[in-house]
Amino acid sequence: MALDLPQIAVVGGQSAGKSSVLENFVGRDFLPRGSGIVTRRPLVLQLINSTMEYGEFLHVRGKKFTNFDEIRKEIEDETEKSTGHNKGISPVPINLRVYSPYVLNLTLIDLPGMTKVPVGDQPVDIENQIREMIFTFIKRENCLILSVTSANQDLATSDALKLSKEVDPEGLRTIGVITKLDLMDEGTDARDVLENKLLPLRRGYIGVVNRSQRDIEGKKDIRVALDSERKFFLSHPSYRHMADKMGTPYLQRVLNQQLTNHIRDTLPALRDKMQKQMLILEKDVEEYKNYRPDDPTRKTKAMLQMIQQLQTDFERNIEGSGSAAINTSELSGGARINRLFHERFPFEIVKMEFDEKELRREIAFAIRNIHGIRVGLFTPDMAFEAIVKRQIGKLREPSLKCVDLCINELGNVVRRCTEKMLRYPRLREETERIITTHIREREQKTKDQILLLVEVELAYMNTNHEDFIGFTNAQQTAENTQGGKRKLGNQVIRKGYMCIHNLGIMK
Repeated sequence: MALDLPQIAVVGGQSAGKSSVLENFVGRDFLPRGSGIVTRRPLVLQLINSTMEYGEFLHVRGKKFTNFDEIRKEIEDETEKSTGHNKGISPVPINLRVYSPYVLNLTLIDLPGMTKVPVGDQPVDIENQIREMIFTFIKRENCLILSVTSANQDLATSDALKLSKEVDPEGLRTIGVITKLDLMDEGTDARDVLENKLLPLRRGYIGVVNRSQRDIEGKKDIRVALDSERKFFLSHPSYRHMADKMGTPYLQRVLNQQLTNHIRDTLPALRDKMQKQMLILEKDVEEYKNYRPDDPTRKTKAMLQMIQQLQTDFERNIEGSGSAAINTSELSGGARINRLFHERFPFEIVKMEFDEKELRREIAFAIRNIHGIRVGLFTPDMAFEAIVKRQIGKLREPSLKCVDLCINELGNVVRRCTEKMLRYPRLREETERIITTHIREREQKTKDQILLLVEVELAYMNTNHEDFIGFTNAQQTAENTQGGKRKLGNQVIRKGYMCIHNLGIMK
């Protein structure tokens, strides 16, 4: 149900001592050890206080591991199962429950340590992969971040704190842990950090001293190690005054308390969310109680919904989307049709423009042919009509071509819109057929209408129209020209349906 449950994620650079801190909590060696990247899958570790001491894995339910070496072996095997023998990583968590009298109830997630340089056959982007994996856990509002940094590195360069800051800039849900305090150079200490003065966090910092690699290999008992940690804090001049607020047992108590408080704070919101989800589910259950898959009303409803969806999609495509899911890479639907009318069609019209020399030659031949053996005094109407009819006739082709291009585009839109019916190929086929047939019928009517319009224009030339510069308007035009500035441009075209103002193109 993807609930954001309260939890603690352990974040830190490679070999910062994350796994050691967890082992100290349990009081047992049970995590894989070694140099380089060892934790390669998130480990969800649930600590449960109990009289018996054993571990359980979620992937092998029912099997109780009383030997903690076997637990380590199981973690290694399970990691290799999904990441292979190389040093790759996987975001799939391993779930482990540890029941023990020495632990406080606590849930922690051990995450892979951050690394900068790919080693061996690790993928090149290993750093980004690990960052992304850590972010998926720590960016959740209900996740407390246990930020582990070793004291022998500068706190300002700590990867763990840098990541925590990115998701929790105020430092409200980050708990700082400083490890390796015993490895600091002589004369230096981390007192400012532990007193929360250097880089303050709302929940403060806690110092711990883990076992060294030699101690681990020498099988030094964790209980003994905890005693020596206690002695270290009590005897160190810089940390003596705050020894009670240092060390693994104190960290464990703080985490238990912080997680308990955190759960208490987040519970009301979580309960609300659960109740909302439950109500939604109950509503669904109610609906499905009387559900029969062969119920014809269901089928009709489903089909109607799909057809309504198709209608909405089609309208959106033609009228403009009006939604956030707008195509930014190319024109689609209505925009393409718009371009056909406003760019392609005028271009076709301009392209059919005549060559003036050729036209004058044609006019001369037409006039002479109509006069025959006589020499005419006036320009005969017949010659004018013959020439003009040829020009008007030329409009047919671009207009019909424009219709064809629009039909093509409509076909594409229909195909795109019916993609949501992919699961029902016959319904899709039938829907496309019906719409396409309708479009084809309209196409024929449109073409007939366009041809009729051209025929109408050819049937009668109204030379008396005010836009027409003929004999009747010639005198008036001449007077206007003498009286004022001469009007520019070809007025038949200027005043006509197609306003082409750039005469340069036409010539």
